[in-house]
Amino acid sequence: MILKYIVERNNKYKTIREVLKNEFKISSRLLTKLRSNKKVLLNGFSTYFDKEINFNDIVEVYLNYEEDNSNIVPNNIPLDIIYEDESFIVINKPAGIAIHPSCLHYDNSLSNGVKYYFDKIGLKKKIRPVNRLDKDTSGLVIFAKNEYIQECLVRQMNSALFYKEYMAIVNGILEQKSGVIDVSIARKENSIIERCVSNDGENAVTLYEVLKSFDNLSLLKCILKTGRTHQIRVHCKFIGHPIIGDTLYGTKSDIISRQALHAYKVKFIHPLYNNTVEFCAPLPDDFRKIIENEI
Repeated sequence: MILKYIVERNNKYKTIREVLKNEFKISSRLLTKLRSNKKVLLNGFSTYFDKEINFNDIVEVYLNYEEDNSNIVPNNIPLDIIYEDESFIVINKPAGIAIHPSCLHYDNSLSNGVKYYFDKIGLKKKIRPVNRLDKDTSGLVIFAKNEYIQECLVRQMNSALFYKEYMAIVNGILEQKSGVIDVSIARKENSIIERCVSNDGENAVTLYEVLKSFDNLSLLKCILKTGRTHQIRVHCKFIGHPIIGDTLYGTKSDIISRQALHAYKVKFIHPLYNNTVEFCAPLPDDFRKIIENEI
């Protein structure tokens, strides 16, 4: 992958560094890595970042350098690939698989499967999931293929440019068919994992719409305006309609073996092509059977 900037007559930058930081918005950390790998060229030659640029100069950034990814063990795990290009790969994660390995479980995570796939296609890059899902939440996970793309997508996720839509099946019939849940979330005292509603927490906003009600259950479309840990799960509990199967914030379910939460859709600006891209992950079988009253 190559980023290219051609200096025009009305160019607003004086140096290569200004192009890298302001045009491409490359972080200081990545700039250091690019400099040490000599991956920034001016008119085809390695250069220093404070060099002044002139009309018709061509600044190129090469992101094809190899990285050590030996910290992740490759596992031949089937991947449901929704989309892939030179920038990122979008995967439909099944419930029951973690995104990251841990010190106690160093294999059989989604990252282990992506490492195996990268080895297979000859891509020696670190494994970089852009978004996170709980182990028992299914749906879309994006892996960036280099550090620059990761920075671009994370920056969008921290703004209003990144759209995230989930499907959830909750207990009960909601009186309001749509609404906004705007309550702050914090880590629960004396707990590493559990979160709770708290005035001292971080701002958290979820939009919801009831798509279907049946058998004292409701199918919700949830749109995240912020990205707090367990946000939808905590917010659903707060309004008195916990997600079914969520044993942390609700109770065990007889009709589904995990929390009924699915990352259904994402929409964002492609970091390279600057167009809007949208991806959807079909509802998994355990969801579909409940919705279609097959259980």
